[in-house]
Amino acid sequence: MRISTNQIYDQNMRSIMQNQGDLAKTQEQLATGKKLLKPSDDPVGAAKALRLTERLDSLTQFKRNNDLVTGSLEMQETVLDSVRSSADRARALAIQSGNGAYTAADREAIASELEQIKLELLDLMNTKDADGNYLYSGFQSGKQAYAFEPASSGNAITFSGDQGKNFINLSESSKVQATTSGFEVFEDVLGRLKFTVDGSSVPQPTKSTISNQDNFDNFFENNYDPANNNYRINFLASGQAELINQGTGVVLGSTSFASGEPFTLRGMEFEVNAIAGDSFDFSLDAPQRKSMAQTIHEFEALLNDPSTDSLTLQEGIADALVGLDNGMERVSLERASIGGRLNIAQSMSLSNFDLQIAAQTTLSSIEDADFAKLSTEFAKQEVALNAALATFPQVSELTLFNFI
Repeated sequence: MRISTNQIYDQNMRSIMQNQGDLAKTQEQLATGKKLLKPSDDPVGAAKALRLTERLDSLTQFKRNNDLVTGSLEMQETVLDSVRSSADRARALAIQSGNGAYTAADREAIASELEQIKLELLDLMNTKDADGNYLYSGFQSGKQAYAFEPASSGNAITFSGDQGKNFINLSESSKVQATTSGFEVFEDVLGRLKFTVDGSSVPQPTKSTISNQDNFDNFFENNYDPANNNYRINFLASGQAELINQGTGVVLGSTSFASGEPFTLRGMEFEVNAIAGDSFDFSLDAPQRKSMAQTIHEFEALLNDPSTDSLTLQEGIADALVGLDNGMERVSLERASIGGRLNIAQSMSLSNFDLQIAAQTTLSSIEDADFAKLSTEFAKQEVALNAALATFPQVSELTLFNFI
């Protein structure tokens, strides 16, 4: 086979360039610590590495989400602890105000402290997060959750947000509730259930109050119907007081009765001067829902009113205690819910961390360079290049003129 001089030059140049390219690639792999420098190095491995990189990016974002929701829930937990402490103090003051030895000035002093507690609760219900968003405004996080207007003809403290709940993703298929609307936590609190005697009834009871709230609440829950809400107490010749539903005629209870003596039916205590054949009517008041701050505001006004008599004060105390107790129950339920959500966030954080480690390990096995192997390869390629560079001059100088 005849080999021309041009072939010799071309073949040696290709050999040198190939050795230089291999050496440069190995050097770049050693410098970057990556064995995949471009997709053509390993198309299948490059595709896997791309998917794993996207997965790691998602896990990094989920970690940020987890840190965000954990911080928010921990802040809400702190707020609710403060709300409960303030409500506990307000409850103690409500009980204290019922002391018969207290003067009007003493009750005004209690009202002054209740006012500060009310304002503190209002601030807590309008808490902002680290980004300046209101925690309890629902979806309207840029709007103050609660407004205080003392001159309002209705409730002085009103909810201004909506009932939206914000969720945040902690994984591809899992999300956790980050915030709860203030309507659910603070506003949707059932007030004390009560009844009202018809002012046109004859005779009129000289006393009508709730002596056993639990029994009355049970009666209320089983019988309240806005469309059929009229009840009557009949006094029978048998010496019985009989409670009936006027709409259905159903007898709901009876007890012995003596004129001018107190008697109790379904948790309601009455005292009335009546004879057989007399009766009086009453209706169940529509359930009211209001925040603990509003409950305190109303009780504060009652204490500041010098015309408040003993019976009105006792009714006001009962209203305040039931409102505060129901409000604290809502707060306790929300706090328990937050604890559960924090547990979920912690569990998801650990799971995502394990997935991140597994993905990083797999990605490393595909992408990362084997330094021992590459160092050996680099030395071998360096020797090959030096050999090619050393032999090329000698081969290029071989001509027939050397043998003449």
